Amino acid sequence: MNVFDCAIKMEQEARLLYEKMAKDTAVPELKNLFTLLAESEQEHHDALMQLKESINPLKVQFKELQGSACFFKPLMAKFDLATKLTEDSDAYQHIVKEEEKGVRFYEDLAAQTEDQQANKILLMIAGEERKHLSIVKNIYSFVESPKNFLASAEFSNLKEL
Repeated sequence: MNVFDCAIKMEQEARLLYEKMAKDTAVPELKNLFTLLAESEQEHHDALMQLKESINPLKVQFKELQGSACFFKPLMAKFDLATKLTEDSDAYQHIVKEEEKGVRFYEDLAAQTEDQQANKILLMIAGEERKHLSIVKNIYSFVESPKNFLASAEFSNLKEL
């Protein structure tokens, strides 16, 4: 299994975990959060699939990376933590930390390889992870926005000058 396949597999596992967490939680806000995260993981999976299809695998050697790539399992390996997150209002904070670890993981792999093409691809995957991290942060803002909305009568009567 190459790095792409491992990254894609991790996204599938993350989606399945978020779907399970959405099903298991009784907290409506967390259910919404986990559902949106599962959808985001599917979009991230699809983006990685497109990236994989756009690259000729024969030109890239991931020899020293094959073993380590599949051992990185952030939140997925922590089912006990996942169970606790279904009841934790701070679940999002744990998820963001795990997503940040994913970005660092691919950047570290890129630094370890001597093959320039593999380095470039790993940095592309890290870039996709960074985009995904941004989406995860936006999802949380979206879910939390009703709690943070401020409407004031003071501002409702402002007229354009």
